[in-house]
Amino acid sequence: MYPFIPALKDLLRSPLLPLWLVVALLPFGRSAELGTALCAIGFVLAWRRDGTAFWQDPGIRLLLLLLACYVGAALLSAFNAVMPGKSWSTVLALLRYLPLGAYACYVLCSEQRLHGFYVAVAIVIAFWVLDAWMQMLTGWSLRGHAEPERISGLFGADDPKLGPTLAVLSPFVLSVARERWQRRGLVIALLLLLGPVLLSGSRAAWLCFALVVLVFLWREAGSPMRFIAACLMAAVVLLAAGGIAWKTSSRFDARMQRTLEALGGHEQDLNEAMTGRLDIWHNSLAMIAAHPVTGVGVRDFRYAYPHFALANDHFMVAENCGDGVGACHAHQIVLEILTETGLVGLLLWLAGIGIAVRAWRRVSTRAQDAAFPVTLSLGVMLFPINTHLAFYSAWWGLLFAWLLGLWCAALYVVTRESHHGA
Repeated sequence: MYPFIPALKDLLRSPLLPLWLVVALLPFGRSAELGTALCAIGFVLAWRRDGTAFWQDPGIRLLLLLLACYVGAALLSAFNAVMPGKSWSTVLALLRYLPLGAYACYVLCSEQRLHGFYVAVAIVIAFWVLDAWMQMLTGWSLRGHAEPERISGLFGADDPKLGPTLAVLSPFVLSVARERWQRRGLVIALLLLLGPVLLSGSRAAWLCFALVVLVFLWREAGSPMRFIAACLMAAVVLLAAGGIAWKTSSRFDARMQRTLEALGGHEQDLNEAMTGRLDIWHNSLAMIAAHPVTGVGVRDFRYAYPHFALANDHFMVAENCGDGVGACHAHQIVLEILTETGLVGLLLWLAGIGIAVRAWRRVSTRAQDAAFPVTLSLGVMLFPINTHLAFYSAWWGLLFAWLLGLWCAALYVVTRESHHGA
């Protein structure tokens, strides 16, 4: 067991601080890159100290293979990109993920340190949750007021990432709560997370969190019948929470009214309910047909979009996106990969998934348990039947790379500890 306050104090004096800062500063946009830069410095120092032995770590070798697939897809797309400057600058920026992940593998050298780090991450997320509850109850958080349709907590009123981020990182809180306070702690943590996820207004976050809950219920149940009973109980709680939110929260009511527009029976109603996603996906398919091999180029979706959009396209007539006109990205991971990196990129992603699954299956059950929270976070983040943020963007891509590096470190922490102890 790891008490919260001592764990945080130990973290502030440990080499894990740069890795922790990445997630701690996520609500503040590019500030999270401070942690990335510190990890890069730590990476250089570790490499200089250990030399070639540094690269013998199995977690670092796995990370190299996975990043080769992720970055390789972007690299190959840049050669025929519609906006080469943007694609090549993105590829160069992706290289910072190597020292980030390698540093994680280097400093997470024991199970005790890994679990202490999980506690430190859970503290960060718990603080986000408390701030979100304050905003739910008062309309204000430490970053100001909420939008009419959603709460945003520490992320600020103009940034709707609270829900997806909480849902993806929720396994850290739930695992720590379960370990420290058994099932009672798990149930309380689930309920505390449920409110902010629901009122964040992100339907993608709702699905991600539902998947997380299902996995934890399966682990707790121990048998199919108990799992079914637990799911029924969870459904009752969810319906009750949703009903209360619908009756008491104007934000949740506004979001549900928009969602129910999909039942209108017309394509236009469905498109409005999905905030123009049908237009985005239609144009994504057109881009894929026009650039099937290597796509339009990584992060070039917004620049290609106007050339494929119809005159009444939702984003062409209603919104501007950054410094381009139209939608910023495909809002769906498979379409993003195919649109921006083509069939070659998709094959590289599938190869990376195959490598990751093979690595996970080859380690011991103890190692799988050690990596469980990160494995689940990555699993729900990559779940294809959902809408997604952009995996090659500076922000969501950083969170993805942070989880990937942490997963490679956690998967071999048992091996690493045995080697150091020998």
